[in-house]
Amino acid sequence: MSIKKKKELSPTQQEYQQFAQEREPKRPIVLNCIKAFIVGGLICTFGQLLQMFFIKYFHFSKESAGNPAIAVIIIITVLLTGLGVFDHIAQFAGAGTVIPITGFANTIASAAIEHRSEGYVLGVGGNMFKLAGPVIVYGVFSAFVVSLVVISLRALGVM
Repeated sequence: MSIKKKKELSPTQQEYQQFAQEREPKRPIVLNCIKAFIVGGLICTFGQLLQMFFIKYFHFSKESAGNPAIAVIIIITVLLTGLGVFDHIAQFAGAGTVIPITGFANTIASAAIEHRSEGYVLGVGGNMFKLAGPVIVYGVFSAFVVSLVVISLRALGVM
């Protein structure tokens, strides 16, 4: 809490703030970081193994094998979210499951599941895209800005 807000609190409120801070459980930050690193690394390793699987058994090129591997990871994440398993994994791993693909798939699937009682169009579809829309818009806009920078640098002969 900022110093300015502490001055506005009454003595009783300040005493309660101190009381609450003393009893707040300490978080094991290092352990949480290790768990996130391991789980995030396992997810990425699984993705790499999938990519190698598609290269070896389906004769994809290195460049094109990533697309089906990502699709499989998205499908697995959505299934695990629907079954309630992904929540337990996320509870254990914390930030380790927020790898862009799995985190985004979980967010979309969770919104769809949460609002299914409102109907498929307005509940599932509407709330699913309420979350996905800003992410997609930001991604497209970012790609546009980066491409403008790259084209400008190439035109100037820097790249």
